[in-house]
Amino acid sequence: MTKDKLIQKWLQDDLNPQELEAFKALEDYDALMKLSEGLKHFKAPKFDEQGVFEQISKTISQKPVQKPKTSWLKPVLRIAALLAICFSVYYYTTTLTIDVSTLTAEKTTITLPDHSEVTLNAKSQISYKKNQWKDTRKLTLEGEAYFKVEKGSKFSVETSFGTITVLGTQFLVENRNGIFEVICYEGSVKVTSGIADKILKPGDQFLVLDGKLITKEKEEASAPAWLQNESVFKSMPYKYVLNELERQYQVRFDAQNINSNRLFTGRFVHNDLNLALKAITIPLNIEYTTKNGLIVLHDK
Repeated sequence: MTKDKLIQKWLQDDLNPQELEAFKALEDYDALMKLSEGLKHFKAPKFDEQGVFEQISKTISQKPVQKPKTSWLKPVLRIAALLAICFSVYYYTTTLTIDVSTLTAEKTTITLPDHSEVTLNAKSQISYKKNQWKDTRKLTLEGEAYFKVEKGSKFSVETSFGTITVLGTQFLVENRNGIFEVICYEGSVKVTSGIADKILKPGDQFLVLDGKLITKEKEEASAPAWLQNESVFKSMPYKYVLNELERQYQVRFDAQNINSNRLFTGRFVHNDLNLALKAITIPLNIEYTTKNGLIVLHDK
């Protein structure tokens, strides 16, 4: 049997015992074995397509041959190219960032790779790398989310304002439109920000409004009210109340005629717009009119 035929059958793993002995007697046997062993140890994240081709060329060029035969080299290169494509696809799919987001009036709960749970409030988003989760439990948050973290290695929530670090606990994080808030419901939470660093225990809150650290009293609830389709506020500037209602309903407010910095204490439901509007306007003696989807507010 010819040398080219033996190599072709080797590539197809189709050599019988006699042919295998003939194959081992080939002058290129050692080079082919090194090439085969090298390909077995490639790993996707470190795979270098150009390096594979250079290594193949170098290996072949170092072996003296009497006649320039390349017919067996072509299938080897085809296999190397196929491996390069497969590893590239694997690398792309396993390091891809997972993004989960919600729309206006939408909430969703997702389960992370370690079985921790995240519930997103309306118009929020988290991002994480699934393939790296086992080594680094880390995600980024835009908006508001409630976390139930399984015990284990360090779990980090990164926001544009600061980082929240825990081992296993239940907590809330909100980061948007001038507000950064963290509430610990179980376990302990470490907050690191440019304004202050603080360790929170159950009931503790960390609140920054428009760049100012606000002192808050203990949180008595065992979970965020919005999990039950209700928003609750305690001495919050009215503009934040309006922002939240806009996220829970398909509405827009015109608040030019009122003082939107006045403080509001109260609540509104997420499933009845008329009832929600009355809940946030009547306590402050505010009236409203609706025009083309725009709710115009004015004092009585």
